[in-house]
Amino acid sequence: MSIRSMTAFASGESTTPWGTLACELRSVNHRVLEIATRLPDDLRALEPALRERIAARISRGKVDVSLRFRAVEGGGALQVDRARLAELSRLSRELENEFPGLRTDFSQLLQIPGVVKGEGVDTAALQADALALLDGVLDEFVAAREREGAKLAQAIVERLDGIAAIRETVRECIPAIREGQRTRLQFRLADLPVPVDPGRLEQELVLALQKLDVDEELDRLDAHLAEARRVLKLREAVGRRLDFLLQEFNREANTLGSKSVDSRTSSAAIDLKVLIDQIREQVQNIE
Repeated sequence: MSIRSMTAFASGESTTPWGTLACELRSVNHRVLEIATRLPDDLRALEPALRERIAARISRGKVDVSLRFRAVEGGGALQVDRARLAELSRLSRELENEFPGLRTDFSQLLQIPGVVKGEGVDTAALQADALALLDGVLDEFVAAREREGAKLAQAIVERLDGIAAIRETVRECIPAIREGQRTRLQFRLADLPVPVDPGRLEQELVLALQKLDVDEELDRLDAHLAEARRVLKLREAVGRRLDFLLQEFNREANTLGSKSVDSRTSSAAIDLKVLIDQIREQVQNIE
């Protein structure tokens, strides 16, 4: 199993001795698996087996499945129950003796239930054909979800690369930002009318620079990036995992923005949130 989209469509048809079967599967995003069925009366009994087959292959998404059956025109060859017809003929002759005015028309005999029968549908065989058709369409359906999932995964990887680049840029500019803050604070303290104790000056500098410390946030971003790349390689449904990871990404971006005193880190925090939102849009489509 690879990354799958929750949005897909597949269809197929098959011919049986009794008519044509058609099957359609389509799905959209949903937090859990929800299956809606549309079945003809002849195939209504298949619903439990149909749901079981779909649930074995798909874990999330709102799935609509429909089966249609178009019977052969004419309903198959007609058969006459000759024994029943002969019995009716015998009864007719007997009654004619008792009721001289009675006249029996041959066409009327044919209209009596059970005399003429159409070739019946083999329900068990038709249901087996329908399940075989479903399995084939389901294969195509899953393949379509995987093809779309590969595109989503690629889009996510590109944005993860963008986050990694922003993180590296912030790491590189942090020393310069710290030095700039130290210089500005020293100038401000130097302008005070009362001389500042050197020990107090150093203490204020340390406190100010501690508020600017984002090393921990950047380290956590590293960990989240590594985890996201690992999850994308898992052979299972990963949508919920990725959704949880995005909450962690967003927390680091918010903290980076709240600690920012420089336009470079402020811009980086905004760019991070843009990329995180773009990933979230992709993840919402992932099974």
